[in-house]
Amino acid sequence: MASTVGAKSGKPRYLQIADDIEEQIKTGVLAPAAEVPSEAQLMDRYGVSSGTVRKAVAQLRAVGLVDTLHGKGSFVKSRPPVRRKSSDRFRRSHRLAGKAAYIAETEQAGVKPTVRVLSIGPVEAPAEIAERLSVAAGAKVLARRRLYFSDGVPTEEATSYLPWDIARDIPELFEENPGGGGIYARLEEHGHEFTEYIETVRARLATKQEATALSLSPGSPVIHLTRDAVTTSGRVVEVCDTIMAADQFILDYRIPATD
Repeated sequence: MASTVGAKSGKPRYLQIADDIEEQIKTGVLAPAAEVPSEAQLMDRYGVSSGTVRKAVAQLRAVGLVDTLHGKGSFVKSRPPVRRKSSDRFRRSHRLAGKAAYIAETEQAGVKPTVRVLSIGPVEAPAEIAERLSVAAGAKVLARRRLYFSDGVPTEEATSYLPWDIARDIPELFEENPGGGGIYARLEEHGHEFTEYIETVRARLATKQEATALSLSPGSPVIHLTRDAVTTSGRVVEVCDTIMAADQFILDYRIPATD
């Protein structure tokens, strides 16, 4: 029997169907890893064409709720809860307690964090990174590339770039585990005290490499966040370039109202 979902709504039918299936996912009618009804079943249930059903499923993929496996069908994603990314994660008290920003953030969210170091070593600074670090494009910098997991699910990939003249004198920065408090704690121990962090946030579709790394469906949205870590001397001593699964984060900032 065809569904009457959205019979009087001005919203396109495919979006109405996507909303209905999303509600089923949120309420547990369709559990994590459950198979979404087949194209034929959805056509019959909603009384629409195959093209409308395909657009509805594509919408669910785009917002990160389902994965489609060729020849097998679409399945509800098993994803960790959405986490808030706030400025509080950079508080000095966290570093003094031996917690890097990611660890402090995930603990507050109640999920188990793990980090996989993908590479550490000198690279030529990309143009945008070089501009932020105030070095020449192609200049030698230290790059630390990591993949972060929440409850075993990859949620973000980040690369930290540090000026070579600073990094070369801090051996812990070349280690997979730089020690309690992370690289910011090591930098402050060597006299680079932080005064602020400046973040640039963009939204776009994932590249093929990013979708693979974060286990996303092709064309899924990501948050591209680039952060400058600025010291009391006014120097940017680290630029962190981060790609995050958009459905897994809320960017939550505190903004002072005073000058």
